[in-house]
Amino acid sequence: MSRFRGYNPEQAYLLPPSVRDELGDDHLCFFLRRLVSRLDLSSFEAAYSEEGGELYAPELMLSVWLYAYALGITSARRVEQRLVEDLAFRYLAGGERVDNWALSAFRRRHGRGLNDVFTQVLETARELGLVKLGRVAIDSTRIKANACRDRIDTEQKLRNERAKLRRQVRRWQRACDREDAETGGLQLAIANAEQRLAEMPRRLERLRKSGLRKLSRTDEEARFLRERGGFVLGYTGEIAVSDDHFIVAQRVTQNGTDNASLVPMVEAVERQCRARPQQVLADSGFFSLQNLQQLEQRGVDGYVPDTNLASELNGRRRARGLGANPVRHPLLRRLRRKLRSPAGRQLYARRKAVVEPVLGVLKQQRGMRQFRTRGKLRVGVEFTLATLAYNLTRLFQLAK
Repeated sequence: MSRFRGYNPEQAYLLPPSVRDELGDDHLCFFLRRLVSRLDLSSFEAAYSEEGGELYAPELMLSVWLYAYALGITSARRVEQRLVEDLAFRYLAGGERVDNWALSAFRRRHGRGLNDVFTQVLETARELGLVKLGRVAIDSTRIKANACRDRIDTEQKLRNERAKLRRQVRRWQRACDREDAETGGLQLAIANAEQRLAEMPRRLERLRKSGLRKLSRTDEEARFLRERGGFVLGYTGEIAVSDDHFIVAQRVTQNGTDNASLVPMVEAVERQCRARPQQVLADSGFFSLQNLQQLEQRGVDGYVPDTNLASELNGRRRARGLGANPVRHPLLRRLRRKLRSPAGRQLYARRKAVVEPVLGVLKQQRGMRQFRTRGKLRVGVEFTLATLAYNLTRLFQLAK
């Protein structure tokens, strides 16, 4: 008698297997299905006109995309493949085989609806006693655009390209005159070069209007942003995280620095949660005296050190040239006293434990190192999906 179990992959099922028996009742797909079924998806339905053929149900498409982003799958083609091969995806799709064109169109179309769902999920979590707004940590990260950093326009590069094309056209025209050629490859090359020359004024005007020295031809809204180790062509993803690790506000910007983002993120938290945070933690990139003043006017206790104080809190030497002059502004003096106290140091140290692990999950596990789509609005939809899926998985873990 053989000690090995029988193996026959071609054996047919007498009865179709139960998804719950195969995956177990505590699988993420069942939790996601229950939660999505309770959401108000009227904004998704209102985005379609009454004309046209049958469409996939918004509930189906939303469930599939949220589950995909929860697994770190951001490609519509990969989702299409998993809808055939993966049992949980097939369950959420109700057996439908949705193609990547429909999946991509849904993701492009429903930015407003996804923002509405983001708010509804936060409301659901707050009803369960979660999403504590006593303390909120804010941070940002650079995310690569779906664009090649070598395909860029600069004024000098455009002028050089224009001069080169003009020389080529003149050379090819002389060759055509010598050979008396009316048709052929040279005529086609001349036509293509003249078409590119005709586009040059438009490209130059677009570059000047942008006010930038470099402009991507692949994604005009992407920006060269400084990060550790150099520059990246992409966008800035910003999040605010509650003390129990829920993302309570998120957005995508083109900002090269964080100074202008602190107050808008606090306002975004108020809009999403209908409540104002009591304390805000952020690193020195978000510091400015104007930000401190606006936080004080809102009654928010800000823990946002200046560069010199941040170096001191992190155990490094004071930044060169800073600290030589006495601090005169009363707000900054109070901030330094607060952050140098033992309680202030302990509270500010909490920032890293709250927001940085969330950014790590989004980038390392959820595919937010590079966007799939192009343009600020579309990448904003991607980021909303990723943060929404993160909140759902966080809720799932706490609800077990």
